[in-house]
Amino acid sequence: MSGNGHGYGEQAGEAAPELAQEAAPTTAPSVPAAFGLFSSDTKKNEDLKQMLESSKDSAKLDAMKRIVGMIAKGKNASELFPAVVKNVASKNIEIKKLVYVYLMRYAEEQQDLALLSISTFQRALKDPNQLIRASALRVLSSIRVPIIVPIMMLAIKEASSDLSPYVRKNAAHAIQKLYSLDPEQKEMLIEVIEKLLKDRSTLVAGSVVMAFEEVCPDRIDLIHKNYRKLCNLLVDVEEWGQVVIIHMLTRYARTQFVSPWKTDDDIVEEYNENNFYESDEEQKEKDRNVKKTYTMDPDHRLLLRNTKPLLQSRNAAVVMAVAQLYWHLAPKSEAGIVSKSLVRLLRSNREVQYIVLQNIATMSIQRKGMFEPYLKSFYVRSTDPTMIKTLKLEILTNLANEANISTLLREFQTYVKSQDKQFAAATIQAIGRCATNITEVTDTCLNGLVCLLSNRDETVVAESVVVIKKLLQTQPAHHGEIIKHMAKLLDNITVPVARASILWLIGEYCERVPKIAPDVLRKTAKSFTNEDDLVKLQILSLGAKLYLTNSKQTKLLTQYVLNLGKYDQSYDIRDRTRFIRQLIVPNEKSGALSKYAKKIFLAQKPAPLLESPFKDRDHFQLGTLSHTLNSRATGYLELSDWPDVAPDPAVRNVEVAESAKEWTAILGKTKKEKPTEKFYSESEEEEDESASTSATESESGSESEKEDKEEGSSDESSESSSSSEESSDSESDSKESIAKKASGAVKESNVEEIKRKAKGISKNRNTSSSSDTVSSSSEESSSDSKSVSDSRSDSDSGKSRSATSSKVTTQVFVPTKTHEMLHRMTGKGLSAHYHFSRQPDMFGDHMVSVQVTVTNTTDQKIENIHIGETKLPLGMRIHEFNPIECLEPGGSATVSMGIDFCDSTQTASFQLCTKDDHFNVNIQPPVGELLLPVTMSEKDFKKEQGMLTGMNETSATIAVAPQNSTSLVIIEKVVKAANLGVVPSGQDNIHRFAAKTVHSGSLMLVTVELKESSTAQLIINTEKTVIGSVLLRELKPVLSQG
Repeated sequence: MSGNGHGYGEQAGEAAPELAQEAAPTTAPSVPAAFGLFSSDTKKNEDLKQMLESSKDSAKLDAMKRIVGMIAKGKNASELFPAVVKNVASKNIEIKKLVYVYLMRYAEEQQDLALLSISTFQRALKDPNQLIRASALRVLSSIRVPIIVPIMMLAIKEASSDLSPYVRKNAAHAIQKLYSLDPEQKEMLIEVIEKLLKDRSTLVAGSVVMAFEEVCPDRIDLIHKNYRKLCNLLVDVEEWGQVVIIHMLTRYARTQFVSPWKTDDDIVEEYNENNFYESDEEQKEKDRNVKKTYTMDPDHRLLLRNTKPLLQSRNAAVVMAVAQLYWHLAPKSEAGIVSKSLVRLLRSNREVQYIVLQNIATMSIQRKGMFEPYLKSFYVRSTDPTMIKTLKLEILTNLANEANISTLLREFQTYVKSQDKQFAAATIQAIGRCATNITEVTDTCLNGLVCLLSNRDETVVAESVVVIKKLLQTQPAHHGEIIKHMAKLLDNITVPVARASILWLIGEYCERVPKIAPDVLRKTAKSFTNEDDLVKLQILSLGAKLYLTNSKQTKLLTQYVLNLGKYDQSYDIRDRTRFIRQLIVPNEKSGALSKYAKKIFLAQKPAPLLESPFKDRDHFQLGTLSHTLNSRATGYLELSDWPDVAPDPAVRNVEVAESAKEWTAILGKTKKEKPTEKFYSESEEEEDESASTSATESESGSESEKEDKEEGSSDESSESSSSSEESSDSESDSKESIAKKASGAVKESNVEEIKRKAKGISKNRNTSSSSDTVSSSSEESSSDSKSVSDSRSDSDSGKSRSATSSKVTTQVFVPTKTHEMLHRMTGKGLSAHYHFSRQPDMFGDHMVSVQVTVTNTTDQKIENIHIGETKLPLGMRIHEFNPIECLEPGGSATVSMGIDFCDSTQTASFQLCTKDDHFNVNIQPPVGELLLPVTMSEKDFKKEQGMLTGMNETSATIAVAPQNSTSLVIIEKVVKAANLGVVPSGQDNIHRFAAKTVHSGSLMLVTVELKESSTAQLIINTEKTVIGSVLLRELKPVLSQG
């Protein structure tokens, strides 16, 4: 293989034995090892080809593993393409997977051979295995031949409707490849993108947004309906997808919302005085304009709230993306939260540090306060490379103010002594910038720089001279001594820029040093021919200025210098000489300008402005390649300016007509599904209610941490009114008779239990399955039944997959087990217990209802029992119970509170306070209490289950205790352990349960299938894979124990 020869030619001695062994492990090489690289190629390939043509699958599999191993090592395996492609139709799934891995690598290079197998790829698109379907699509899109564009287009359309999210993800990737191959397909591809944007899978979201950015980034109308869904999915998308989505949403937000940076000062106020001829109505209108203040759009707030948890991401790109989003979109008072996360990234490798520091440098120019608390994080380390040192120095200079300048100058003194000369020079420039920006330290900086003039290092001295020259321009009258000191240094300084700066200073302020200036001209005239061009130009300027101000002493000297310049080798010097001679030496040929020579040469020059090199970078979006390079890169998309008036926010609403149809369908189903009530009453007629729910295990740290970040912090909470509770109770009482009719075959002894079941079923709430409202500023509805218009925001959030097929019902079983919150010894006579009442919508859509019973075991009354300080993980909220004014000795009181656990089993910690004391208490929910039961038909259950396969499915086989093998026991055990709704089943051996998570509204589908020999398969389907695995772990012992 010639490719190997080129790739490993430099290390032939080392690679040869390895390759020879890999090629023919069983055959001893017949030639010296030094020639193994060339001699073994043919033999090795023949060996692999024979194995691929073998009739045994084991040989083929072994060959494919070795070939894929070669590719992984960077070796060329393209010669084996014909032999490999023959096995693309293999029935062995393992071989087929490896063949597709190979084809994905080489299909683009060997297009003609790949085309011969195109029919096989098309058949593979309908393979039952999702990995094969996805791989076939990837190979097909890698064959970049225009003739197969229609086939690719058809394959992408079919794959976009695939049940597997992994295949749909690959369809999104293929869109970009097809677009680059044939841009004329743009319109058809946009249709597919529009369809995929509606996908609720987190696996697909990032890929389809990337396709959107590549194909049609200007079509923001496609994002409107999916904006809220993308915001809510963001936390669960993979890191690469998060970066893509955040950048896209940043651009979207800049076109759809008004600037949050407006203050009351920016609003134009009209006259406050009432004109004599002005009507009262006009005056009132003006008053309204004056009082007008900025209120953030709820969708704008949703984006900021849902990206905030990602600042804790382990991926630097995600943190940087969120930081730029907050910089470009958040109110200035809120943008500061990104600073801590960015400083954390400075512990990463130097490449990450470089990009992060560049962005911090840009931010610190406009908003110093963001990074001032972290000043010490930007101190330079001796191990830092020069590029990092320079950027840190830039940031320190930007952050300098009157309070910290003395500390920074001490730090800079150390930097000046650095062995890195480039860094030392940059430090001197930084000192100069500090001196111009902070007038209090100008003199101090200037004296320090003058001391540096005696430094042994030429670079330091030269840079000091240049900076001093700029500083002296700001107030030259006070610094005649410094100019004299610098004139004395002219003999020792050899760096051209420094010499030129000293000559310019002496020439500019020659009237302040009348004795020294002519002598400096005399000395430099001697060395004129040996000077650098930059210095020669300044010598000519010095001569001209002295000729005009002190002609008596310097006339002949200036003419001598002009004569030297007249014959200089550089045409720049010759041109300048001719110009100056005509200007300052009057003769008959001189023009009118010679009269103004003194004004031209000795005009007052404006002081130079020492600015940060990052000042002009803020017009590029932070975190982009264009910002890093400070020039527009190919493919860069400009951030638009904020609109003066926000476009209609209704474009982000899902059509009400669709919602109404869905609700009609739900209501119709519930009316027809009478057997559900019968199902509950019959199935549990022999069961006892006294069993309590099992104790739950707490989630592992990483799992709870992941779930905790799910939705970000939410600010809204609402209480349910007592009237809604009363109405639901009266409604349930009126339906007792229906329940009795439906359960005709029930025993008399269980009548009371059936009444309770009937009540549970009759309390069907008309709420949408996803109640993740996006507005933090507007209050939520507190009533139990929502109107169709209220359900709009729910359907937008897109967290549940079954808005049309399921609805929230009340609990099937209320656990009686209580948990100790405060022991009477710890609480100084006050004890507290809590249990979960499984009541939805008590305090808000995302709240879990908790009943707390406090008891006074002392002989004195306890006053003002209330909740004090809370210590909650990110995003978690508590709706406090109303304070108990007084608890008599021996008395007890039960109060209700709501906790938004953010779909995690993390502990909610807070203080239970009395008038005199406060006690630290905790409430930790079992995973089963984070759910709300939903009702759905068996058909809808199977449909939703089909959409939640693959990574969204968790299963286990368990040994069922004999006494737990009956339907009634299984249902009772499961609903006691978790707040699940029972789904009617047409098969005796399969039991189905459905619920949604309280916080995000994601479906949780549980299936218990009884097998032979006292075993059962427990399957849980949900997008919340962490909660699913924890629930599986808790349900296993419930069914297996006696």
